[in-house]
Amino acid sequence: MSPSDHSLVRLLAGWLPGQRWFGGKDGPIDDLAIGTATELHTGEPGLHHLILDVRQSGSVERYQLLLGVRRELPGPLRPVEIGRLTGEHGIDGHVYDAVHDPELTRPLLAHMADATTVGPLRFRRAPAAVIRTDLDGVPSTAEQSNTSLIFGDAHILKLFRRLSTGVNPDLEVNLALTRGGSEHVPAVHGWIELEPGTDGGGAGDEPTTLALLSEYLRSATDGWQLALTSVRDWLAQPTTPPGPAAVPGSETFTASDAGAAGGDFAAEAERLGAATAAVHRDLAAAFGVTRATPARVRDTVFAMNEQLDQVSAAVPEIRPHAHALREAFDELAAGAGTLPVQRVHGDFHLGQVLRTDTGWMLLDFEGEPARAPAERRAPAHPLRDVAGMLRSFEYAARFLVARNGDLPPDTADALELRARAWTERNRKAFCDGYAAAGGPDPAAHAALVRAFEFDKAVYEIRYEARNRPAWLPVPLKSLAHLTGPGGRGGQRSME
Repeated sequence: MSPSDHSLVRLLAGWLPGQRWFGGKDGPIDDLAIGTATELHTGEPGLHHLILDVRQSGSVERYQLLLGVRRELPGPLRPVEIGRLTGEHGIDGHVYDAVHDPELTRPLLAHMADATTVGPLRFRRAPAAVIRTDLDGVPSTAEQSNTSLIFGDAHILKLFRRLSTGVNPDLEVNLALTRGGSEHVPAVHGWIELEPGTDGGGAGDEPTTLALLSEYLRSATDGWQLALTSVRDWLAQPTTPPGPAAVPGSETFTASDAGAAGGDFAAEAERLGAATAAVHRDLAAAFGVTRATPARVRDTVFAMNEQLDQVSAAVPEIRPHAHALREAFDELAAGAGTLPVQRVHGDFHLGQVLRTDTGWMLLDFEGEPARAPAERRAPAHPLRDVAGMLRSFEYAARFLVARNGDLPPDTADALELRARAWTERNRKAFCDGYAAAGGPDPAAHAALVRAFEFDKAVYEIRYEARNRPAWLPVPLKSLAHLTGPGGRGGQRSME
């Protein structure tokens, strides 16, 4: 396959915008080129590894694709077909997203087990890891911005679809935590990288991470799904609050009311808080703790305001909340002192945790997909992760309501009251568990948590506008409550 295959380029330019993991849905593709093309499996079917250089609005993003080639395409693979080529540059047949073809996933394990190098691709096996090569990969159905392949009950391979130059923080952090014996992360088994000096392969001597192979937690349940089950149980209860309103129209639900329904999540939220504190201790031990000066804290606030400016220009719906957001940021800057900072998760939410038979496990230390690599690696106060999880509780509480679309005003108002009560209960439980396990008490750092939470909300709105426009009402509805009359952001659940 030639990197200059223009017919394939045209097919890919039409196919990419429809993929969940493509980050440029808010604008047209100005140019697309194949940066590298590496054949990993010859014959029928064929497997090619591609790195795509996609130019949009003056900047270039790199994406990774495993491309399958078959003369005849079986029925199960038709939904992932990209198109058909007829003899151009030696390709004659259907081309498709090969992560959905079990026959083409085994070579990835075989290459990692043997620690081979194929062209610019390096396959690596972690020390002492045993990689099975007799398993087929099946794509995970979890909502995510990358693609994960599950190999039986042994391995899960995370393919980083949008590439960042250099070693991915997910590999860097997980390797360090695995070596340190952390009880709350799955062990690293191997990885794939692009050698330095290759187009898109990184600068200097640092390779670019393409994929991470980890222990598969076969008994695990996704935290997001557990939380949604609890929310669904709670929303299904009668819509009238249990007690009479003191003033007509002032009905409300309390956090304790939310615990009365079946499927209460608060105990799990508290355990998750304790597990988060334990991982923060492990990260501090692996990478160290430094001190951020007041000037650096003010620089962080400047970046928060700068992000708000950018998102306000692109997403008009956030503008009514801008004043309240800036007040929270400015409050942090005005009281800036020296803060301890360390490596943190960086993109912490319910979709990044799994509940196993032995407790909670934390995943995906890649950082926020829309952030630059340097931002993802930068040390931060651990309460940044706490704020991320508080935002996730807000998401879970409102997601099912938002998905139902337009509802009668009375019904929507009643469900919003329920969402607030569920969120209040689980935010408090998480923070209590985190503080009791030795993490910095969120209640004692209300201004810091509030600023982090609002900054995360701004990031969410930018992310949803670009990647999942249908989800945009979820963070906007939450933000309207947190910044509206009586809303106190991060403080409201911790007093």
